[in-house]
Amino acid sequence: MVGRSKRPAGLLALLLTSVLPHGQALAASKGLDDQPIGAIIQPASLFPLQENAGTTNLFPMPPCRSFQLEEATIDDMKKAMAKGTLTSVQLVQCYMLRNYQTDDYINSLLQFNPDALAIAAQMDAERKRGKVRGPLHGIPFTVKENMATKDSMETTAGSWALMGSIVPRDAFVVAKLREAGAVLFGKATLSEWADMRSNNYSEGYSARGGQCRSAYNFTVNPGGSSSGSAVAVAANAIAFSLGTETDGSVINPAERNSIVGFKPTVGLTSRAGVIPESEHQDTVGTFGRTVRDAVYALDAIYGIDPRDNYTLAQKHKTPSNKEGYAQFLTTKSALKGATFGLPWNSFWSKADPEQLRILTSLLDFIASAGATIINGTEITDYETIVSPEYWDWDWGTNRGYPNESEYTVVKVDFYNNIKTYLSELENTNIRSLEDIVQFNYDNDGTEGGHPWPLGHPAFYSGQDGFLASLETQGVRDETYYQALNFTQSSTRNGIDDALNSDFPGKKGKKTKLSGLLVPPDVGQTYQIAAQAGYPMITLPAGVHSATGMPFGLAIMQTAWGEAELVKWASAIEDLQKTSGTVYKRSLPRWLGYLERNIPLRNIYEGAD
Repeated sequence: MVGRSKRPAGLLALLLTSVLPHGQALAASKGLDDQPIGAIIQPASLFPLQENAGTTNLFPMPPCRSFQLEEATIDDMKKAMAKGTLTSVQLVQCYMLRNYQTDDYINSLLQFNPDALAIAAQMDAERKRGKVRGPLHGIPFTVKENMATKDSMETTAGSWALMGSIVPRDAFVVAKLREAGAVLFGKATLSEWADMRSNNYSEGYSARGGQCRSAYNFTVNPGGSSSGSAVAVAANAIAFSLGTETDGSVINPAERNSIVGFKPTVGLTSRAGVIPESEHQDTVGTFGRTVRDAVYALDAIYGIDPRDNYTLAQKHKTPSNKEGYAQFLTTKSALKGATFGLPWNSFWSKADPEQLRILTSLLDFIASAGATIINGTEITDYETIVSPEYWDWDWGTNRGYPNESEYTVVKVDFYNNIKTYLSELENTNIRSLEDIVQFNYDNDGTEGGHPWPLGHPAFYSGQDGFLASLETQGVRDETYYQALNFTQSSTRNGIDDALNSDFPGKKGKKTKLSGLLVPPDVGQTYQIAAQAGYPMITLPAGVHSATGMPFGLAIMQTAWGEAELVKWASAIEDLQKTSGTVYKRSLPRWLGYLERNIPLRNIYEGAD
């Protein structure tokens, strides 16, 4: 891992070449062993100065030679490389420097790819010969550390249990990005086992990766379980990233870090080679600082994969040409024809007062651009299927009906799906959930097999999630199938009904909505979409004044509705960027950057 605790002179010399003119870099690199680092790079360029605490300048990002890398889009990078003023190798070096500067603080990178510079050099050579594979050619990215890579990096889901295990092949989505010419920079930190292991835990923590912290506030929940992926993109430590979602693990960290998170329909992106949780809800999504960047990544990874039969369902339901979903990107002018619904009682009524004030102001802004917004387009039977107080994936059981609970399904799926995944690994003795549970008991001090205070404070409830799954033994009984049918059918019907609502004042006249606008900081939003297997995208919208933590505005759609999400999300984003509004992406202020509390705090963030 690149970190300030490891300062080899060779690495520093390599990083210097990325930010200094060639002559200066050579001069500076001579005699590194004899000079303090401060004589070569001014401390202010790497160390956060206390006088800048609480500002966006605490970790200033230097240019990448003459290229302004901070907040640069993929198109910006692509144009600079096409002009010859930037190379992929330089991009990798500059992101190495950024991680060298920030990672001991935010801990978003779990492992650096030792092949990254070689891959970048190959992409530069191809470009020089006139071969450009696509918009991601030469662009560095990271993946969540639960995605298999057939290289020198580990794939462990953050657990020591899988250290040294050898995967049979790249995950399908990783292979697709390699084919697209993107440069795998490394693997991002995550909540261990993607949050399946514990029900009371510190979000973003894993035994192997440690605690990932949001650059917006180091002391509170950064969102997860794809924590490092989102945090790195938000902190300008990588161009884009991949994450996985079973229930909220793309949307939640994206909206809590002021970036775009795109969670696709289950079956649009293959899960082959991804450490699983539930075959019925798992999906691979994308993170970017802009909608376009997130869509470029999605275009590279979706497709039918023979190793994931769920992807067969996408046939004839995806773009029919090679332009992919990027062809649906649009501008604010498209909002004149949009009609959005607000499931107010279902979700909006659960948002805190500060969010409501800011988000409704943004809604007014969208309406002023010509969109029609219909309130009260509720999720059918929301009184039953939507938890009234907070995200609760065992809501069915907690109201007396385990045969209507998402958790009933996930517990069984995990037991079976993880055994299938482990069966393909080499160089490991871990073959089942039983093996993982025993490993955690045997390594209690690091893996927190027992609840705190016997285990680890980050895993406060120990491995109760694993134990609940273990208890099922993977048996798909009548309760399991009833729960699967109920959670899928009720949520799908609920969203589809809301998307086909009565037009105001004309009862009986149905309107097909452009999408449902929802506040994704209310966890029940992405929970309902997750159970349905439906897509969702979140955009940056505002920041809580009490904590400095961002929140978003999201759009929900029906199955295979990604084109609609791209169209309307890009239109809203264009409105945000061109109108001077404050309701858009903001840079982090690095609050609490010297604090190291574990577990992180889950707190009420409304300031009103």
